Amino acid sequence: MPLRIAVDLDGTLADMEAALQEEAERLFGPAVDLRASLRSRGDGLSGVESPDPTATAPAIRPATPAAFTGARLTDRQLRQLWARVREIENFWTTLREIEPGAVARLSASAAAHGWDVLFITTRPPSAGDTTQVQSQRWLEAHGFRLPSVFVVSGSRGRVATALTLDAVIDDRPENCLDVATDSHALPLLVWRDAPESAPPGAERLGIKVVFSMAEALQELESTLQPPRPGLMRRLRGALGV
Repeated sequence: MPLRIAVDLDGTLADMEAALQEEAERLFGPAVDLRASLRSRGDGLSGVESPDPTATAPAIRPATPAAFTGARLTDRQLRQLWARVREIENFWTTLREIEPGAVARLSASAAAHGWDVLFITTRPPSAGDTTQVQSQRWLEAHGFRLPSVFVVSGSRGRVATALTLDAVIDDRPENCLDVATDSHALPLLVWRDAPESAPPGAERLGIKVVFSMAEALQELESTLQPPRPGLMRRLRGALGV
């Protein structure tokens, strides 16, 4: 059986934070700091969930470390920001890659090793095509042909179990913890801050911490690539002998 691997989009492959920062500056001026706004509310810096406009703004993990220098947004302004995102035609197709060429490298590795790769996301809708179609178009534009995209909610561990995944690549520690506790899949946490700031105890909990998509692919190739049994071995396995 080929390996089944799920890859998160925002914060893992796509630079959503930069796009949101740009929209925040258009709305509220250049001296705003989205990361500082979220950290001041105790939301951490760990990705995005589909935002509820009546709830506290979602947390965002940085694509690259940065100092907090701008003004902090209020909860009302953060809700305005997400309302603006929903109005932008095909917003999810406009994002840049965090690591240029990472999507194409993932596609090449999947083809070389025979992996089944799925993409999972909790992106909210925006104007234009559905979130799924926008995400598929973005992946194709960056080098992954015929991508399978699942817009999901809830525990990533339950998703991993339902889809019988072998590994999940994600930038959110809480998602990786869900995978480690609720499934048999290997969670790979792509941590883009300083190594010393990585969540303590991650390895003990079964989470493999990597610092780039390139390193995540190397890890998959070196630790999860299954042997290719011959015909007689497969027959013995099927017969239980």
